[in-house]
Amino acid sequence: MNNVKLDLEQAHELAVNCLRANGCDARNAAAAADRMIEAEGDMCPSHGLFRLPWYASGARSGRVNGKARPRVQQIAPAVLRVDGDGGFAPLGQQVAHDPLVACARENGIAALGLVNMFHIAAMWPEVERLANEGLCGIAVTASYPYVAPAGGIRALFGTNPMGFAWPRRDAPPLVFDQASSAMARGEIQIAARDGHAVPETAGIGPDGAATTDPNVVLAGAQLGFGGYKGASLAMMIELLAGPLIGEFLSTESQDDDGGRGGPPKGGELILAIDPARFGDADTILAHGEVLFRNILAQDGTRLPAARRFTNRELTAQNGIAIPQSLFDEIQKLTG
Repeated sequence: MNNVKLDLEQAHELAVNCLRANGCDARNAAAAADRMIEAEGDMCPSHGLFRLPWYASGARSGRVNGKARPRVQQIAPAVLRVDGDGGFAPLGQQVAHDPLVACARENGIAALGLVNMFHIAAMWPEVERLANEGLCGIAVTASYPYVAPAGGIRALFGTNPMGFAWPRRDAPPLVFDQASSAMARGEIQIAARDGHAVPETAGIGPDGAATTDPNVVLAGAQLGFGGYKGASLAMMIELLAGPLIGEFLSTESQDDDGGRGGPPKGGELILAIDPARFGDADTILAHGEVLFRNILAQDGTRLPAARRFTNRELTAQNGIAIPQSLFDEIQKLTG
């Protein structure tokens, strides 16, 4: 496969230009591009420029508001809501960050419901930013129905990812971002694009039969990780990122799209927790380090996000590579 090499600044400019050409203003384009290039910088291509055509199609069709101005509202002492104004989630998350931090420091814990927005980005950046403020962060969101419930064969839940971050005093925060499905949707799509098989646990075909063909999984249904356990987490996230905050279930988001193939419209719930309001923050975080040392004392282990932090250093120096076919598609979309 032929690749195109780009430094991170070039990759960001590529994304911004494409989004601007397809109906986003400078502020919305920059926020969405920031998120994609963060993923590229961490060597997570399934959430990087691979998603740019999806962003562009949503803005070009007018279904996504490329000139959105998200608004923050405090609806209870420890509860915030952001109306995304029909735009992409990254700008709403940026607008909400400082009010969420302030609310968590005031109350010890704060919840943020992001509604009326389109979310197709990685989840670790928003919780990592909370950890960089000394807060614990938890985030969940839904998507289109891709995952069958335990025992079923028809897609009902989204891949429904969850992000978590824990602050550390003398090291980068501990961060993880994982789907409740056995594989992220983007990973299966990339396997299909590149002609790779997927594990038999990733999904089933339309007839419910096991398969390692990613194209058959995409036509059928994905499976939760760990069988019913992942499906239960997907169900929990459907409720927290949907009915709780007044947003779509995954099936409702698909109905709202009406077969146009645009990005999913839905919600995200973010919780921010201030250790300093639960006791002495230094003592709490030092206690967490005991766990981390015990993990790392075993051969073959690493802390979540450690590889991403290493990758950031590498891509900052060496840039990234994307498939020539993707680069050509982006250039065509940019006109």
